[in-house]
Amino acid sequence: VPLVYINIIVAFAVALIGLLIYRSHLISSLLCLEGMILSLFIISTLIVLSTHFTLASIIPIILLVFAACKAALGLSLLVIVSNTYGTDYIQNLNLLQC
Repeated sequence: VPLVYINIIVAFAVALIGLLIYRSHLISSLLCLEGMILSLFIISTLIVLSTHFTLASIIPIILLVFAACKAALGLSLLVIVSNTYGTDYIQNLNLLQC
């Protein structure tokens, strides 16, 4: 396994661990999710380039489209929550309680 793949897998793992540890703020969770998506995009691009499979070259672009939709949805949720509650603490949200 080349060193580039190991670095990207480590970056994905660090973003996942950051998502699990720093989940008190919504903005830090969104940043960790963006790091995970970025590492998935890089690894999928490297795999497509190394296999020379031209039909799969659309997969990284589709991943970027979904990442942009996720980022827009996450930022709109962040704006709504910060306007409603005045902060982005996830512990202050009572969305799951009736």
